[in-house]
Amino acid sequence: MKYVIVITGASSGFGALAARSLAKAGHTVYASMRDTAGRNAPQVAAAKQFATDNNVDLHTVELDVASQASANAAIAQIIAEAGRLDVVIHNAGHMVFGPTEAFTPEQLAELYDVNVLSAQRVNRAALPQLRKQKRGLVVWIGSSTAGGVPPYLAPYFAAKAGMEALAVSYARELSRWGIETTIVIPGAFTKGTNHFAHAGKPADAARAAEYQSGPFAGFEEPLLKALAATVPDDADVQAVADAIVKVVDTPFGKRPFRITVDPAQDGSEVVNAVMDRVRAEMIRRLGFEDLLHPANLLD
Repeated sequence: MKYVIVITGASSGFGALAARSLAKAGHTVYASMRDTAGRNAPQVAAAKQFATDNNVDLHTVELDVASQASANAAIAQIIAEAGRLDVVIHNAGHMVFGPTEAFTPEQLAELYDVNVLSAQRVNRAALPQLRKQKRGLVVWIGSSTAGGVPPYLAPYFAAKAGMEALAVSYARELSRWGIETTIVIPGAFTKGTNHFAHAGKPADAARAAEYQSGPFAGFEEPLLKALAATVPDDADVQAVADAIVKVVDTPFGKRPFRITVDPAQDGSEVVNAVMDRVRAEMIRRLGFEDLLHPANLLD
């Protein structure tokens, strides 16, 4: 079945790969990104060329996830052009790296905005259409933050944990509307994405310097090398895009609640399996087991 799909943060990395893979799988895909006429103009041109070269239905759309007005306008444009919207993929996010104490509260708030509030804005724009259709799929691109949890990544991990909690709660609240949820957990791919290359740094340089000249002197480079060493040489970030395509192409009612694509195997899959079981049992104890599965409102 051909679906109309929007992906946030699709200028590069997981988002761009997923957009192209889903388009090649036969879907109508809107790769959303901000500043399409400026900084991301080359990405817009590349997507257009890919669509032409591969004869696929791939489009770009202006969507700044930090703006509710922008999210509203992008979703309205998609519905006006395609006539519907079937799948929302929350991929936008940003990583930072450094001693937690050296990040300002404003930086943590910004990370929360990008990684959590962005999804809320897009949901508020898109979910009325999915609920109207009585069928849909929301895919959340999470992170293996429940696994090893190495130091110097706490602000990013905290934001991703917030997104995870939001995704789990949304899954229950959308089930009776016939809307499915899948959480995709990529591991620490250190190649093929811009996460580590473009990771933000602490704004409080003086506080960071205290760590760099104190007990944690020379800590950052060995840590980054150690993280990279956990990832097998043959790890291919395309595997994440392929997993997303598989989820979208799975029939309604049979899509997994969570899948993990982690070549480093940092333990997050085990932790999440336990947590998901505990959460599901709590829903059953409350007497609302139907919330664990999407209602079939069309057949």
